[in-house]
Amino acid sequence: MTTRWSTSTDTMGLLDKIKDLEAEIARTQKNKATEKHLGSLRAKLAKARAEMMEGPKSSGKGEGFDVAKAGDARVSMVGFPSVGKSTLLSKVTDTESTSGAYEFTTLTCIPGVIEYMGANIQLLDLPGIIEGAAKGKGRGRQVIGVARTSDLILMMMDASKGEIQRKLLEAELESVGIRLNEQPPDITFKVKKGGGIQFNSTVPLTKIDENVVKSILSTYKIHHAEVLFREDATMQQFIDVIQGNRRYIRCLYVYNKMDTVWMEEVERLANQPDTIVISCAWDINLDWLIESIWDYLDLTRVYTKKRSAMPDFDEPFILRDGTDVESVCRSIHNDMVNTFKYATVWGRSSKFNPNPQRVGLKHVLADEDVLQIVAATIDG
Repeated sequence: MTTRWSTSTDTMGLLDKIKDLEAEIARTQKNKATEKHLGSLRAKLAKARAEMMEGPKSSGKGEGFDVAKAGDARVSMVGFPSVGKSTLLSKVTDTESTSGAYEFTTLTCIPGVIEYMGANIQLLDLPGIIEGAAKGKGRGRQVIGVARTSDLILMMMDASKGEIQRKLLEAELESVGIRLNEQPPDITFKVKKGGGIQFNSTVPLTKIDENVVKSILSTYKIHHAEVLFREDATMQQFIDVIQGNRRYIRCLYVYNKMDTVWMEEVERLANQPDTIVISCAWDINLDWLIESIWDYLDLTRVYTKKRSAMPDFDEPFILRDGTDVESVCRSIHNDMVNTFKYATVWGRSSKFNPNPQRVGLKHVLADEDVLQIVAATIDG
């Protein structure tokens, strides 16, 4: 009984702390004189949010949030209740997910599989989240926790609700360290045992300076570190680097129920970056959505062949974009790296394309390459 009371008290204390910090940041004028103070406030807010997301420890068993990663990639649908996530899952996979014209139809995490281009893509129908999910409302922690494990997020929204849902969802994900359609900032950060703060930059900085960097580090009780900026990054990006637990995930913004809005609104939404407008009810643009999911996942199909045999085009190896020959070897068997002699590759990654090229383990492969691996002792 004492433990539960303590956990509840700690959670309420963190919520109050987060609310106070957000309020102070909002009312603090943003100018040169307040940069150090704002940097310290943002660092404290990031720390408090990280503690909030850790939350109380629990088994979590039997709640539908323990779905193991399966297939070649994981895609999570995130959105408010009743935007069509369950309907979409039923339309593009063989999984039946209960849907209805009322909120919170889905109460657990329901997986399905999209079979496309020889790949098995795991699609997760997550329960609808509500505003304040990142602070523990509803099942927000579980939903966001699963979203963090994804290779791609489908942000599902109701086309008739315009930008309101998008802004709220982005804010929820942003507050727990999920960065959508961003690259990690080009900042080197290394804590040291002595020598103070060594600060350098290879580009002019307009959004942060050395004093602000030192103020942020001081909030984290870091007094000896090496910091190098290779891009004009912001305070928040530097804090992200210090936190070290940010997830940079690609996102497709999917507006469902296009049949409920005027064509002018459909065109406006469709012209936004990383956006697709669909209708699950009328099966409009669903094929295009699956094609876009494939493109955004940046998967690479590699076909293998044995000497004097045709390539196996039925079961390609599905790997991340930018994969090399060593990754394929390890996918087949770890010992293959130890016995590797050379490989022959046909396809776009061959500099002699359409003719083959003899390559080593670090050769980067392209989609639909054909690979023949030769072992040092036994030919493949």
